[in-house]
Amino acid sequence: MDFNVSEEQESIRALARQILGDACSHEHLAALEKDESGDGIDHALWKSLAEAHLLGIAIEEEYGGSDLGLSSLFTLFEEAGRALAPVPLVPTLIYGALPISEFGSPEQKQKWLPGVASGDTILTAGLEEVGSNEPREPRTKATANGDGWVLDGEKACVPAAAQAARILVSAATGPETVGLFLVDPAASGVSLESDLANNYERQAHLRLSGVRVSAEDVLGDPNDGAQMLEWILNRSQVALASLQLGICEEALARTADYTRERKQFGRAIGSFQAVTMRSADAFIDLECMKSTLWQAAWRLEEGLPATAQAAAAKWWACRGGSRVVDSAQHLHGGTGADIEYPIHRYFLWAQQIRVTLGGSADQLVKIGQTLA
Repeated sequence: MDFNVSEEQESIRALARQILGDACSHEHLAALEKDESGDGIDHALWKSLAEAHLLGIAIEEEYGGSDLGLSSLFTLFEEAGRALAPVPLVPTLIYGALPISEFGSPEQKQKWLPGVASGDTILTAGLEEVGSNEPREPRTKATANGDGWVLDGEKACVPAAAQAARILVSAATGPETVGLFLVDPAASGVSLESDLANNYERQAHLRLSGVRVSAEDVLGDPNDGAQMLEWILNRSQVALASLQLGICEEALARTADYTRERKQFGRAIGSFQAVTMRSADAFIDLECMKSTLWQAAWRLEEGLPATAQAAAAKWWACRGGSRVVDSAQHLHGGTGADIEYPIHRYFLWAQQIRVTLGGSADQLVKIGQTLA
């Protein structure tokens, strides 16, 4: 594999860093978090990313995108993690747009992808199962009804559900078959119960009771969705790992600045051996996060089997990411315990990503199953 960064990726990184850095100040993020009447999304920033053609990175040119591939998209996510950008990038671009682009009909692509690229459409997915840590085995049921389907069940932790035009829902269509359905959140029988994630992201508990889904909102073959779901989950795990990498890179960079400036006993605490050792361990975790992430991304782009590699990237995002933000908190001393201080926000975001779509133990199980 080639670890070199392309000119396109460097351009995306520089542009994204400029836009996100200007928009995501500590004061602005704190105001969004405390605004109980809002939806937690920075819609102005979302529109700015669209105007810079960053939302269409992995969308085909005929639908308004630039078709630059997954590596470029993950570069954007890394920068979004660095800035803690309060916009639904992973839900819209990974959970929604990528599956439609890969498995959707021409009509579905034309209906949804141009709006995603222009910033006019938000998409999301209900992939987290209630009472289960295995999203590949959905408990939600889909029953054939004429030329459509009827859905019954529950999904937990659905991001941006109330703002989404469609929620991609996985459901069992038989004892051993799975289908993927594009559910209208405003449809009869859909109930959304608002919740707040660790990082103040607005999520929803989705309940489906006799929800009718027409044939035009069925993604691919409704009895052959297991492979499609695996495809989505692999890319979702790597996308979350790329967000986590950016979060941890910035947390460690801020910690390095703090330990250079904070003095104790007449010396910068960054010169103390215990501090340098803790920082060095965090840097090693970052390098492991980076290498597993980009190996998985390369395999996905090359069309190679990548389930174990995606799980390994998410495992490092969980374990390595937790260690990095724990070190950042610890090395900030009493300041790190202040929930109003910026470093605390990196800790919260890292912990939220750790539990999304399965933690480290779940990833080890998946790696073992794949190898076996």
